[in-house]
Amino acid sequence: MAKSIEYDVLSSSKKKDQDTNEKWGLAEESEYFANKVKLYRQDKLNADEFRRFRLQNGAYGSRLNSEFSMIRIKVPGGDITPSQMEKIASLSESFSIGSAHVSTRQNIQLHWVQLEDVSEVFRGLAEVGLTSREACGNTIRNVMCSHFAGVCPNEPFDTTPHAKAIARFFLRNPICQNLPRKFKFNFSCCAEHGYVRIADVGLVPTIKDGIRGFRIYLGGGLGAASFIGHLLEEFTPESRLLSTSIATIRLYDRLGNRENLARNRMRYLVSEIGWEKFQELLLKERILVEATISIPTKTTFDGFLRSSSKAGDLAINQSTLNSRGKKLPVINSGSSNSPYDRWLNTNVVAQKQPGLYSAYITLGAGDITANQLRVLAECLREFSMEKKARTTPQQNFLIRYIKADQLPKIYNRLSGIGLGNPGANTIVSTVGCSGTTSCNLAITNSHRLAKEIQSKFLELNIDTDHDFVDSTIKISGCPNSCGQHEVATIGFYGGASRIGTSMVPIYTMLFAGSTGESGELGKAVMRVPSKKVIDVVMKIIEIYKKEKTNGEKLNEWIHKVSVGSGTNGVKNMEDMKKILSPIIELPPLTSAPEFYKDYGNDTNFVAKTARGECAA
Repeated sequence: MAKSIEYDVLSSSKKKDQDTNEKWGLAEESEYFANKVKLYRQDKLNADEFRRFRLQNGAYGSRLNSEFSMIRIKVPGGDITPSQMEKIASLSESFSIGSAHVSTRQNIQLHWVQLEDVSEVFRGLAEVGLTSREACGNTIRNVMCSHFAGVCPNEPFDTTPHAKAIARFFLRNPICQNLPRKFKFNFSCCAEHGYVRIADVGLVPTIKDGIRGFRIYLGGGLGAASFIGHLLEEFTPESRLLSTSIATIRLYDRLGNRENLARNRMRYLVSEIGWEKFQELLLKERILVEATISIPTKTTFDGFLRSSSKAGDLAINQSTLNSRGKKLPVINSGSSNSPYDRWLNTNVVAQKQPGLYSAYITLGAGDITANQLRVLAECLREFSMEKKARTTPQQNFLIRYIKADQLPKIYNRLSGIGLGNPGANTIVSTVGCSGTTSCNLAITNSHRLAKEIQSKFLELNIDTDHDFVDSTIKISGCPNSCGQHEVATIGFYGGASRIGTSMVPIYTMLFAGSTGESGELGKAVMRVPSKKVIDVVMKIIEIYKKEKTNGEKLNEWIHKVSVGSGTNGVKNMEDMKKILSPIIELPPLTSAPEFYKDYGNDTNFVAKTARGECAA
């Protein structure tokens, strides 16, 4: 039987901060990587072989410069502890740019690390139980789990242990080291929260006749061609989670397209052979898996599941102690729009555990400095009874298990270092992938644009308007969807256009994408020059305020327009385009050269891309 995952028990008085560090990293992999770098430098390992190796180990090439890497740190289920935050802070100062980046898949990334320093970063990560192994490459990527899992009032049960068990079982597993392309698992907590319809395997917890299980969706995914996942069967019992997962991976490994890089994700396989045929093959494959799976294999997985469950139960038992009956504190600020009041209204949510709350840390497009990480770590130790945080797909952190009387204290601590911004559950919390700041495939600086929009919204106090709750803006620097633009209320993906003799950074705008079990893909509306995006968004808001009926929120109104059910002056997207078209027109280069430059660049725009590294 495999060794169980090691935990630092919460009640241990010997631990500095009572972290519950799970040991995902292996120190020996650091030395192995360093030796491979030496072989590569000595021309004993060719560029393609080395590229495949470093991607499998989570080192992604930096934009237009092979001497630097982006290190993608896996955070299974989004769980991260104070000591891990502090280690990432130190590594970012020593080897990166002094900050870290939270991705839409709950990873944490360090950018612009020199190739010879990558092994040192790996060594540091292993010291606190972290790894970047298989965070890139043709294998199973970071296993996502809803940041509300364990605290959501609507969840049948906490799926965190299941996400961790799947992550642990397939990490370094030979079955998934050479898939046709990357492969993703997403676990939700309920039908509303989660990204289950845009993953290769998406799982929604449910209970039938007292038995735990899942509604499993297969074949979803985002990219140049996006697909919504299909429901495998009405109920898959918990006992078949492993066999269903193995069967899906085996089927994809055997039938997936290894020749055409542009069409070798599992969603293309499902689309090309048809869902009914794929479903039939998958269910037959599961029968074979269950007939041949070994007892040690099943026992190992069950052990991982039990270990993760015990850790979660301990956290809940500790946290509910002496916390029942407390209510959200009354705000006596003298202003309904005081900074604390604004933060409380959008960033704090009640948990299913009475008297306990979760608080969002709203980041700017996922960026957080080393000093901010250290203060956040101390906040976890002092204010979170869970003693850890969760990363979110909205590129934020969520601190959970906070007692009501601690909320003002944690806000004061966070706001003192620039982490007290409101707007987490509103359109203010704009998502932006790294774009041209680091990615080879990026065409536009989506990262900077997201920050510009967020700053503008905060300036206009948009977070205080309930009309914008549950609406989102998500931006990608290219069609490849790292910013998840297809599932945004208003989504944008970057491109380039020629106006006269000049190139212009431009975005394709989409409407009415959504997440959750009933998630839908957005519909393309029009192309918008980069420096006109904010003007267009503000005009959309202006139109919405005039056109909305019956108290509908922005996301509800945009969905109505997207399906041609609008009223008054904007009945459909054609009406919307007519209103917006005059705004997107650009003046000549000679009179307004700023429109021909992308955000974060003082020279005229030139579209530059290089070989992508989404696949090994």
